[in-house]
Amino acid sequence: MVAHLVRLKLTLLRNGFKRSPWQLVGVILGGLYALGVLVLLIAGLILLATHEPGIGRMAVILGGAAAFLGWALIPMVATGVDMTLDPARFVAFAVPMRQLLLGLAIGGVIGIPGLVTLLAALGQAAMWWRQPVAMVAAIPCAAVAVLTCIALSRLTTSASTTLASSRRFKDLSGIIGIIPLMLLGPIIIGVTEGLQSSRDFLPSLADTLAWTPLGSIWAVPGDLALGNWGVAAARFAIGVAFLALIAWLWKISLARALVTPPYNSVTRRAGGRLGFFSRFPATPAGAVAARALTYWFKDPRYGASLISVPLIPVVMFFAFSQGGDFGFMMWLGPIMAFLLAFGISADISYDNTAFALHLTTGVSGLADRAGRVLACAVFALPVTLVFAVVPFFWLGSWELLPGVLGLSLGTLLTGFGLSSVVSARYTYNVPLPGESPFKTPPGSTTRMMIVQMGGMAVQLLLVLPEAGLLLAAMLTGNAIWSWAALAVGLVLGAVLLFVGLRAGGKWYDRRAPELLQAVAVNK
Repeated sequence: MVAHLVRLKLTLLRNGFKRSPWQLVGVILGGLYALGVLVLLIAGLILLATHEPGIGRMAVILGGAAAFLGWALIPMVATGVDMTLDPARFVAFAVPMRQLLLGLAIGGVIGIPGLVTLLAALGQAAMWWRQPVAMVAAIPCAAVAVLTCIALSRLTTSASTTLASSRRFKDLSGIIGIIPLMLLGPIIIGVTEGLQSSRDFLPSLADTLAWTPLGSIWAVPGDLALGNWGVAAARFAIGVAFLALIAWLWKISLARALVTPPYNSVTRRAGGRLGFFSRFPATPAGAVAARALTYWFKDPRYGASLISVPLIPVVMFFAFSQGGDFGFMMWLGPIMAFLLAFGISADISYDNTAFALHLTTGVSGLADRAGRVLACAVFALPVTLVFAVVPFFWLGSWELLPGVLGLSLGTLLTGFGLSSVVSARYTYNVPLPGESPFKTPPGSTTRMMIVQMGGMAVQLLLVLPEAGLLLAAMLTGNAIWSWAALAVGLVLGAVLLFVGLRAGGKWYDRRAPELLQAVAVNK
């Protein structure tokens, strides 16, 4: 049965490659990236071998503890990333628990993250080549560590199965989960500055983690290299006991998930509330706008984009405000307009099979394009104006405000027009409705990158006129160039929006059935 589960994992991966060549390309690119990371890790470990054992021991403990936390937490904030051996799929099969646990554990190693973790854990043995006892002990310790990583990820997956079946939990976890990812740069900067101010912090942290389940198994080879045999034995016992505890908890949670499968409760709400549909005109474009705006505020795939808006200034503050220079704030308006306008470039892809509603009701391409633009403009226009105007209360230089407004509004209008064409012409796989915004569907990475990068490059080219006029105003100090940028941004942006709506509408009318077929494949 264990071998059958492993073969099932391999078969599912192989069939995924046959289904879409883009998935194979994505796996190859991901494998090359992982190989590069692995080479850097192994090289770093070998380099540490030239230093005293205490330094290498500290690095291994800190890195190993981070790996444990990553394997435990990522499944909680990225539900659905790898569900090829989802425990919920075995509810109807009488698979013995012990064999199911072992099969799922081995299957968890099959994949880029599992293989990288396994090879990196085994690679730490090379760091102790000067201490043969430590090098030999590093191999079983690596096996225990890798099994602990897999067990931690499976425990959090099975324990959250019931919660993951809740739509509200999915929505909140998907939206909130993007916050630490967006703030990863500032967090790293803050931690780095804190560590630089205290050189003794890392060694003391490693010594503390060495007596906890997060770092005990990783500290064993280093303790042996330092001659602390008794301490090494005690910490090895802690690591093995932690693995046994995690496996036992995983068994309990998995048994509960298999015996009592999750269900979705029906929420009762009072009728008569039309939401956004009561606030838009009863026209095809108004209906599309109301539906699209409902998605923006209730679909976590769209909500992740909205919650990132207030985080962008925070990231830019930590990245560009060194030395007290806040000139970057002048570009917040154009950046927000650029990102928000291009946010509707995959609207039809996000519709999935619900796009059939547009076809069956006979919505014209122009009405569809205009409705989606109107929905995004409801919040994109105020956000763009706020981020374009408010920074000047700190920066001064009010003579540049018209130019910044022109560039911001021109970027927004131009982006709306371009997105109206892109979403009607190019589709790619996106997370399905109800799935985590972090999930990367098979075969979508390369095509998505090409479409998005190409579309953004075209958008940058289309806003060069107003950007050039704003640059002239900044270099010459003549306000006439700033007002010219405002005029060009409004006029050129409006023209490009009109052209984009018309062209996108024609593409929509011409290939609407093909669009439905393309987006319905990913289901």
